[in-house]
Amino acid sequence: MDPLKAQPPQEAKLHFLDYWRIIRIRKTVILAVFLLVVITATLVTFILPQSFSSTARIRVERDRSDIKGFTETTSFGGMYDPYFIQTEFEVIQSEVILGKVVEKLNLNTVWAKKFNAPALKTTDTIALLKGRIDLRPVRNTSLIEIRVYSDNADEAAQLANAIATAYEEHRQEKGKRMTSGGIQVLREQFEEQERKVKAAQEKVDKLRNELGITDADAAGTHPTPILEMEAVRQLHAQLIYSETALAREQKQLEELERLTPEQRRDAIQTTIGPDGELGNLLSEYNLARQRLLALQKDYTPENLVYQSAKTMADEAARRITERVEGMMTGLRARVSVQQAAVSELRSKLEKARSTDIEKAKTSRPYYDAKMELEELLSLRRVLYMKVEAENIDLSLPKTAMVEILDHAQPDYRPVRPNKPLNIALGIIIGLVVGIGLAFFIEYLDTSVKTIDDVERTLQAPVLGVIPQNVGFLMDEGAESPHAEAYRVLRTNLLFSRKDEKLNTVAIVSAGAGEGKSTTVMNLATVFAQGNQRVLIVDSDLRRPTLHKMLRVTNNLGLTNYLLKQNTLEEVIQTTGMPSLDFLASGRLPSSSLGILSSAAMKDLITELKQRYDYVFFDSPPIMGVSDASILASEVDMTLQVIQYRRYPQPMNIRAKQLIEKVGGNLVGIVLNNINMSQDESYYYYSGYYHDYYSKNEDATEPTAPNRDNGDKARVEIKQKY
Repeated sequence: MDPLKAQPPQEAKLHFLDYWRIIRIRKTVILAVFLLVVITATLVTFILPQSFSSTARIRVERDRSDIKGFTETTSFGGMYDPYFIQTEFEVIQSEVILGKVVEKLNLNTVWAKKFNAPALKTTDTIALLKGRIDLRPVRNTSLIEIRVYSDNADEAAQLANAIATAYEEHRQEKGKRMTSGGIQVLREQFEEQERKVKAAQEKVDKLRNELGITDADAAGTHPTPILEMEAVRQLHAQLIYSETALAREQKQLEELERLTPEQRRDAIQTTIGPDGELGNLLSEYNLARQRLLALQKDYTPENLVYQSAKTMADEAARRITERVEGMMTGLRARVSVQQAAVSELRSKLEKARSTDIEKAKTSRPYYDAKMELEELLSLRRVLYMKVEAENIDLSLPKTAMVEILDHAQPDYRPVRPNKPLNIALGIIIGLVVGIGLAFFIEYLDTSVKTIDDVERTLQAPVLGVIPQNVGFLMDEGAESPHAEAYRVLRTNLLFSRKDEKLNTVAIVSAGAGEGKSTTVMNLATVFAQGNQRVLIVDSDLRRPTLHKMLRVTNNLGLTNYLLKQNTLEEVIQTTGMPSLDFLASGRLPSSSLGILSSAAMKDLITELKQRYDYVFFDSPPIMGVSDASILASEVDMTLQVIQYRRYPQPMNIRAKQLIEKVGGNLVGIVLNNINMSQDESYYYYSGYYHDYYSKNEDATEPTAPNRDNGDKARVEIKQKY
């Protein structure tokens, strides 16, 4: 398995360090916007004219008197009501209130002189005044702060007090006006009701006289019962009572008649009630029976004494029986009398009901008129009480509806502009806008920024990361702090080979100026430093550069060999390193632009593969001309160089597609020109080695080579494409 094969794309997740990287990279934009906003805010703050404010505080309540009147319900004063407070806000800023202030202070004339303007209309003055008012509620209370701004502190206090006073007068006048109007309407209703009562009273009197009705309350001041109905009710009550008594006595008579004489004698007093005579007879009988029982022991029944005692006992028993029968006869008589009384009551009740029904028919108009009169009288009483209560409430003071708690006082300290606040807001807004603009620019920048961008979009591994401001390793030597980045690239390139026989490499890029030539030169130098025979071929026939880096001539080169003008030994030049050779591009005739696609070029590559361990080809931008695509199809491996933050990602993707389309073997990507000081995410690629070699240079500083000729030669190198 290829260890450097690109992994499947993963979802990009931003870390805090990613945001910090964007801020560091775009710090110039952030600083410029920040300074612009702060300086602008500061200048505007100091240019704006000064403004003073003054505040009057009032307490507002719903319409009510200072003391509770007859018509007022329970008040919940003091509780915060946002709807009521908001309504009063609008009232205070209305034309009704502000118009009074304008009229009272003669603001039309005063402000016309102040602003050097023609005569102001009241509507225009009210609009100016409204723009200077700031109403604020005190949370969870019924207090309102009236704050007025002006360029004159005394004028601000005067306006605030005038608005509070005008609102107070308006509320009191409105309450009196509304109550007076309501009382007038109530009085009219009361007078109309008086006329209706008088007409209804006349109608009742007329009906009473015509129908001959005797009414205890003819005026109809309160309801009275009907006499016939009352008689029916009383008769019905008497009938119920009599029927109940009759049923009780009949039940007693039936129970006593079912008993034997001896049982009846014992139970009659309990049923009917105690009887004195019967009680005495029972006592005599009991004594006679006791004497007779006592004589039975001493005398025989034929004895005169015994017979005399027996005669007395029998006589007492007979008298008791007669008394019991008399009481039963009296009970029967009472039952008969009660039955007759019940019958008579029933007859009277039926007659009274008939009379009541007849009377109700004839007297119905009278009682209907009387009921109507009673309703009119009740409504008249209510109206009278309402009128009197409203009159009393109207006379009560209503100063508690609006109370001016704090009068406005002139404050000679300007409140506008708030310099510290404005400058602080300028600083905050400057930072926010600057950072926001930096992130927006970063969002619009679709160039390659990280290794993840490359691997996610190109689906190709990154074999090397080259830092910014890299020199030529041939001049800097093997101990150059930048050499390790190319040694890492060499190692990754070797491990990316699928076959050790693959030793020709083409270096391509999507656009100009991405560092192909420097990459070819330094990568070949690193390979040559490993005692391997390396050849650099400048295949960029249109704008060759490598000969200037090596400070050699370009008179003979690749084109001379392909056109069979010179042999291979004649066109290959040596360099300052024994194992590194160079094949310049040579002079290209305008008639031979397609020379790289010739069979001679393929034969040359085959020949060079056998002579050298590694051959590196420089090429023009693959998006500009076809030479790079042709070269990528003919060599063993292709490296694509992408410069950090230079070209859009679609351009690099298109370059990769061109390589693959011609059958080129793209082994990986070289991410070039990384600014290590701005992007810490690349530090571990080369920062450690830079620090390591810097320490070695401090310990043993080598003798600097003579680079006068090199510097002079580098000045002649121009930016390609």
